[in-house]
Amino acid sequence: MERLNSKLYLQNCYIMKENERLRKKAQLLNQENQALLSELKQKLSKPNSKGNAPNDTIPDLNLSSSSAPDPANSGSN
Repeated sequence: MERLNSKLYLQNCYIMKENERLRKKAQLLNQENQALLSELKQKLSKPNSKGNAPNDTIPDLNLSSSSAPDPANSGSN
C-alpha cells in the first residue's frame, strides 16, 4: 500500500509539473495572439486606398476566450 501511495504521489507531482508547463505555454501563446491581433487591427485601421475594408469586420477574439480558464484564477494547486 505504501509503494502504491508513493507511486501515485510521484505521478501527481509529474502531472502538476506538466500542468504548470502547459499553463505557461498557453499564457505565452495568448500574449502572442493578443500582440498579433493588435498589429492586425492597427494595419486594418489605417486608411485603405480602396476603402473596402471596414474596421468592424475584425471579430473580437477576446469574447471567445472565456471558454478557457484563467490560469491566474485556477487555485487548484
